[in-house]
Amino acid sequence: MLTSFRQAFGLPDLRRRLLYTFGILVVYRLAAHVPVPGLNRQALERIFESTGAGADALRLLNLLSGGALENFSVLAMGVYPYITASIIIQLVTPLVPALEELSKEGEMGRNKINLYTYWLAIPLSMVQALANVAILNGGGSGDTSQVVLFGGAYPLNTVAVLLALTAGTMFALWLGERITENGIGNGVSIIIFGGIITSVPTNLYSLLAQPIALVLILLLTVATVAAIVVIQEGHRRIPVQYGRQLRGTRVYGGQSTYIPLRVNSAGMIPLIFASSLLIFPAMLGGMLAGVSNESLKGVGFTLQTWFSPQSTQYFLAYFILVVLFTFFYTDVVFRQQNLHESLQRNGGFIPGIRPGKRTEDYLTSVMHRITLIGALFLGVVAIMPFVAQQITRLPANQSLIISATGLLIVVGVVLDTIKQLEAQLVMRHYEGIIG
Repeated sequence: MLTSFRQAFGLPDLRRRLLYTFGILVVYRLAAHVPVPGLNRQALERIFESTGAGADALRLLNLLSGGALENFSVLAMGVYPYITASIIIQLVTPLVPALEELSKEGEMGRNKINLYTYWLAIPLSMVQALANVAILNGGGSGDTSQVVLFGGAYPLNTVAVLLALTAGTMFALWLGERITENGIGNGVSIIIFGGIITSVPTNLYSLLAQPIALVLILLLTVATVAAIVVIQEGHRRIPVQYGRQLRGTRVYGGQSTYIPLRVNSAGMIPLIFASSLLIFPAMLGGMLAGVSNESLKGVGFTLQTWFSPQSTQYFLAYFILVVLFTFFYTDVVFRQQNLHESLQRNGGFIPGIRPGKRTEDYLTSVMHRITLIGALFLGVVAIMPFVAQQITRLPANQSLIISATGLLIVVGVVLDTIKQLEAQLVMRHYEGIIG
């Protein structure tokens, strides 16, 4: 990796791309400190310093936003509404004939689907903005002790907050596009990466007073990174043979290749699904715990206890949901690819397997078997804070330098960026030889 970066800096074009990417990340981090209108910083600090399921859930959201929620800046939601929109579009594509047709039209169809994703991200941003403000304000009482002036008593500020948070998400997406076009790597992934790693220095500093815990956490982090690299790069190769075709006096085809089926083709999406689902009961419990009805208050306290990110039940549910979502998402995406049809259309076949339905069943069974390994691995990554908490005896939110979900994202982004950088170096090497 270091060799690739050193070689890249030796080439003016790649050096410009790397510096451009770094410059965009600096702009993003500066914008992450611009607060929304009507923010009460003292009230915000009190919430993050408090204890309880609600505060724990907010700290989890803050990790995913790269610390922007703790400042409640215009970038508090990051690019996650866009990611949610992408997942929704991907899941409904096989259910909507028009979208399914677009997905088969090549680059033009993909561009249209991407445009629909951007449009869907706008209302999702507004909904998420409402949810974030409601969580921070505890339902929005309408008095000056609120974290953000919001609600019927402050109509202008309510509109300003919604517009600021939505515009912040779209601005983050625009920065990501600039990186994709003029920098190195996938822009949206780089933006998420930049948000996550900003918490590393603070987390390391907080652990300096506990050297034994720091060493244990560093060893656990290194082991987790190594496991992530192995699983992320692991794949099962399915051999494919193409039949020979005689056209005139020339023979085409006849070559052998393989289909690489990834062990973890779902990436970090099951983790995002599961964590988003588990945050909701804790938030609902926090709201119910504040009502006057004793029965509802009891239900609220029960939900807070069961779904606190500090509890054993929370991590057990997290593990199960991640495994289930991994199988669900992988199966949906795999069926959309229609590999058996592509092979049959191009004259390819798997040796020993009859083309058509038999090939589809064979590929599906292989995919399910290797997905089991990927699903269990993601489940273990999800409960890593709980494991670290048991080892270090520190709170779950302080027992890792980077959250397990964040670590998976960071490693995936680094691997993808290094591959793109090496591809650029190889291309320029060949161009130099030809020139």
